[in-house]
Amino acid sequence: MVVSLFDEMIIMLTLSVISLCICYRLKVPSILGFFITGAIAGPHTFKFVKSVHEVEILSEIGVILLLFTIGIECSIAHLVQFKKPALLGGSIQVIFTVLSTFFILKFLDYKFGEAIFAGFLVSLSSTAIVLKIIQGRGEMDSPYGRVSLAILIFQDIIIVPMMLFTPVLGGNNITSDTSIIVILVEIIAIIAIVITGVKWIVPYTLYRITRTRSKELFILTVVLICFGEAWITYSAGLSLALGAFLAGIIISESGYGHQTMASILPLRDLFMSFFFISIGMLLNTGFIYENFWIIILITLVVILVKFIIAGFATVLLGYPFRTVILVGLALSQIGEFSFILSKTGITFGLMSDYAYQIFLSVSVLTMGLTSFIITLAKPLSHIALKFPVKLKTVMLSEEDGEEPDKKDKMENHVIIIGFGVNGRNLASACKITGISYVIIELNSDTVKRERLKGEPIFYGDAAYEAVLHHFNIEKARIAAIGINDPPATLRITEAVRRLNKSIYIIVRTRFVQEIDFLYKLGANEVIAEEFETSIEIFARVLKKYFIPSNEIEGIISRFRMNEYKMCRTSPDLCNNIQDLTCIPAIEITSLRLGNVDFITGKSLVELDLRKKYEITLLAVQRDSQVISNPDGNTVLKENDLLILLGTAEKIAGFSNLK
Repeated sequence: MVVSLFDEMIIMLTLSVISLCICYRLKVPSILGFFITGAIAGPHTFKFVKSVHEVEILSEIGVILLLFTIGIECSIAHLVQFKKPALLGGSIQVIFTVLSTFFILKFLDYKFGEAIFAGFLVSLSSTAIVLKIIQGRGEMDSPYGRVSLAILIFQDIIIVPMMLFTPVLGGNNITSDTSIIVILVEIIAIIAIVITGVKWIVPYTLYRITRTRSKELFILTVVLICFGEAWITYSAGLSLALGAFLAGIIISESGYGHQTMASILPLRDLFMSFFFISIGMLLNTGFIYENFWIIILITLVVILVKFIIAGFATVLLGYPFRTVILVGLALSQIGEFSFILSKTGITFGLMSDYAYQIFLSVSVLTMGLTSFIITLAKPLSHIALKFPVKLKTVMLSEEDGEEPDKKDKMENHVIIIGFGVNGRNLASACKITGISYVIIELNSDTVKRERLKGEPIFYGDAAYEAVLHHFNIEKARIAAIGINDPPATLRITEAVRRLNKSIYIIVRTRFVQEIDFLYKLGANEVIAEEFETSIEIFARVLKKYFIPSNEIEGIISRFRMNEYKMCRTSPDLCNNIQDLTCIPAIEITSLRLGNVDFITGKSLVELDLRKKYEITLLAVQRDSQVISNPDGNTVLKENDLLILLGTAEKIAGFSNLK
């Protein structure tokens, strides 16, 4: 038997590698590759694997480890961070999906328990697939990424009470006083175990283990905690998965969650692959062929219902129509936790063989379509921007007062789009220097909190022209775009440039490869975090080798010039030769003059800036006076603000003079 199982594992692993390579080439989720492996190797197709029971045991270990890692990720602190979108959005999404499925199936004469249980299965989305796709697109910090994550976290937690409630739906007798008392005692005992583990046992144990500096001992200990807690809950008549989840919560609150996650992930991924393969083995290809159109119809209904309900939950959270579409489509599939729950339902007679095969087929199909659906969501969200919408610019309660209308007063101001780290720092700089600014932010909680602090911040989606018009985009001087949503950044840049041809647009992006496209859309400056971080790193390395600061600045200038050169010389932006900001070798910048003996108190004739330093002085601001086009007799004084024209390297050299 051992040799036979080993041979079959080799076959499964070989098929998995081939399937995953195909999925990678086709850019579809890897989970689909495991399903295909199981379908090919399973008893309904080529029958390569006969040890189905042994594979299911391996898959059960995968489920335990999956719930364990979910428990670690769903720490109490993590839940507090996403409390509003998770509790409000997640509960609305789950409850309304369950009710919708229930009423549809009751109309089709399904039993009460079966209809509710089917609602449980449909309400859960795929955390693994959705988060992997969103992370791969670099959109985890975007509004739709945050809302999707919050709702998925809620779903990952709600699976636990669903599993506890499933026996009730199956008709298990829990109505007697004795049974109720037993359940209450079990719940109290589990809570006591969790509290005791969090407060004393696990932190002390792991502290003693980590002092040995043995990686093997640490891994074995955390696996023991996971499996031990799972065994305790199973012995109490509950599920193994519940115990694993509670063990994860205990670890997450002990301070050793990050190291535990890093140690356990390889094991989880390996055994979870067997879980998805075991699900694929249950797929009956003959059944799918015979019921093809029914499966397609149910799949479309599931996607539509989940899209509408998840979108509705997002609307209630106060997000714009574009985010509603993205979240709704991102959560429109049936998730991997539904497979775990479905096995519990089969145990308690809540699913017939026919219903189970329909469920498997529809689930696998919705998962396989997820990446295509999320890709389709972007053009659909573009279309959504063309719909007339009622402008909502501020989230204020009645006691906060009326919404201020400053449109006519706003002129020559900075529009800050996004109030993350970049937006906060820019707003602080504008406040210190007395520059007029206004902030547009999509997070209503941030808007309400910052308005109480006196910030001129308003709720709105800058991708809508109506929002930009409201903040007088036509008379703004600078637009600074610093949001974590690449598609929205592109649309906002294009809209701002179209509405104001002369505005100076500064865009923050994550990756260098996005720079060229942003320049073509009309950006004047694009700051790539990836590139600027690399500059900061090598600059600090050079300082440790005592390279002079002015030489480091020169190296940085050359790096920036070479990296941005192709983008800044785009023919679309440099048709006007008088627009010197488009010439990559020349910059116009300001410099506050300190007390430099051989500069302050000297006239421009004496300094001869053009000959000695190869720079040109365009203007001098002294207190409230501006000296435009200063002549040779102009004398420079300490604290003068100099407006200089020259290459970045020459200006950097001049600014470092002592």
